[in-house]
Amino acid sequence: MEYRSRLEELAKKQGRKSRLALVGAGQMGRGFANQSQSMGGIVVAVIADVDAARIEQAFADLGLPEPVISDDVAVLNEAISAGKPAGTTNAFIVSQLNVDVVVEATGVPEVGARVTSACLNAKKHVAVLNVEMDVTIGPLLTKMAADNGVVYAVCHGDEPVEALALVEFARDLSFEVIMAGKGKNNPFEPLSTPATVAERAAAKKMNPKMLCSFTDGSKTMIEMSALANATGLKLTKRGMIGPEASVKTLHNVFVPTADGGVLEETGVVDYCTGDVAPGVFVIVKTDKEYVAHEMSYLGMGPGPYFSLYRPYHLASVEAPITIAKILVDGQASFACTSRMTEVVAATKKVHQAGDVFDGIGGYSMRAVADRKEDALRDNLVPIGLLQGARAKHEIPVGALVTWDDVEIDETQTIVALRKEMDALGL
Repeated sequence: MEYRSRLEELAKKQGRKSRLALVGAGQMGRGFANQSQSMGGIVVAVIADVDAARIEQAFADLGLPEPVISDDVAVLNEAISAGKPAGTTNAFIVSQLNVDVVVEATGVPEVGARVTSACLNAKKHVAVLNVEMDVTIGPLLTKMAADNGVVYAVCHGDEPVEALALVEFARDLSFEVIMAGKGKNNPFEPLSTPATVAERAAAKKMNPKMLCSFTDGSKTMIEMSALANATGLKLTKRGMIGPEASVKTLHNVFVPTADGGVLEETGVVDYCTGDVAPGVFVIVKTDKEYVAHEMSYLGMGPGPYFSLYRPYHLASVEAPITIAKILVDGQASFACTSRMTEVVAATKKVHQAGDVFDGIGGYSMRAVADRKEDALRDNLVPIGLLQGARAKHEIPVGALVTWDDVEIDETQTIVALRKEMDALGL
């Protein structure tokens, strides 16, 4: 039965639609709200954003009346119970609201950590469009959810979730997974900033910080690190390889060097440039001669390596499927219990002593995917902890940021949660 029908059945059973709280009404959040509201059986009951105008715009998109906007929990819960649109500029009270699932869509690691941990401890399901946070403290959040009898999940629509589905499909069929990855559709400009991409961002109707996180490579590094964590596959190397490939050549490029490819070992994660974007893919191999024959007969290539390719990911548009899985199946689309990777940071400008680091997609730093053991060996700081950190001394452009280079903002929730996660050995 379709999830839509099952959500409607759940609504009939409980006498009301399932209520969602959306945190973050930017591009991703706004797309999520528009799609989820039309699915049936669920309703965007409350939206939290620092900008009240964005809350109003998001509800206007849905054809709903002006929301009751307040930072008073009692006022908001009254509106929610009455079926009135509700909004708040204080995301940190969402854990106290009468909703069934909280969707965290800010993309800011610290905000995500505060909202998600509070909601999980309040025994609310949480779905996130915040992979930046997940690669920093995801295993701890998964454990917190389990301890509280709720679900924590990264949403469908992002490449890691869709690539994971292909990996699971391949493993279920007993193929050997050689590698998994995504296509990168923006030029790699490692020193790009919101200023250098501003014109392109305006043309795409995007936040320049978001576009910058694509062009400087941060998003790709974060997403492929998340994929490695969820699948147990390794990164190819620090920063990955990122060769050029096409849909037709994937199974020639991402194979062992002995067979003419770029891989020093198999069972890895990487990305490519070329016409593969916006898709995700898995390279598989079979040692069964007749299965290889069947794959070739079905147009999958000559073998012995074959590519399984999904030509799209729909970002926030398909994210509501995660909500359905949580509500009717009690399952997470994507969650990891341990880590294969660390996402570290390389500077994009010279930092003088006392300079404060800004966030991902900003002017200070870009993300670099690394193997967990290599980052630990080199004393590198997770990028999710660096916003608000101060440089202890001059740090040149292109340097990987170490714990000796910076003074971390210890007041951040994400820092405390990361320490807890490390203490637990997750």
